[in-house]
Amino acid sequence: MPRLRLKRYLFTGLLTFIPLWVTWVVFKFVLGMLAGIGAPLVSALLGSLSPSSPKAAAALNSALITSVLALLLTLVVLYLLGWLANRMIGKRLFDAFDALLARIPLVQTIYGGTKKLMAVLQQKPSGVQRVVLIDFPRRGMKVVGFVTRVMIEDGTGREMAAVYIPTTPNPTGGYLEVVPVDELTPTDWTMDQAMAFIISGGAVAPDTLPASPATLRDAQQDPA
Repeated sequence: MPRLRLKRYLFTGLLTFIPLWVTWVVFKFVLGMLAGIGAPLVSALLGSLSPSSPKAAAALNSALITSVLALLLTLVVLYLLGWLANRMIGKRLFDAFDALLARIPLVQTIYGGTKKLMAVLQQKPSGVQRVVLIDFPRRGMKVVGFVTRVMIEDGTGREMAAVYIPTTPNPTGGYLEVVPVDELTPTDWTMDQAMAFIISGGAVAPDTLPASPATLRDAQQDPA
């Protein structure tokens, strides 16, 4: 009995710990990325503070305080960018900045592609459901993907969808697949529901999944 109780408590503790650990890993990645953006500016500010207030600079010059200040600074800058982007003068400034980056070949490719992806994911698609299921890496295995674009295949005239497949639990990395539209399995999921499903490793999910077109055809041909 004591051994069974020990195993049960350890297993229960593990199940309790895993969601906390996944949440911490994701937040640590995001917060670390945001803090890394503002870290150079905070270091420069502390360096400029040293000649006039060496004690204050020494007190603030710790890894924890620097990370917190860098994170807060980045959040403030992001808020100001969002506020400015919603103003007419801000839109003109960003348009001028985009035009400047468009003249730099490699930078324009990366920046322009990323910006278009963010804009596409924020808009509702026309004719194709945004969140879909596709067969990957082989038929019979399903993954959640986001349709970013629909194209026409030369010669056949088939509609082909560009589908971004994020990885778990970090959705910032993933794969790009070009899939025939008639092989997509549409869902009624929102972007938030799909991201929760991906980040949680499938733990946060609906009770049912939509069937693929091929599965429905097979079921209709073989009703038994």
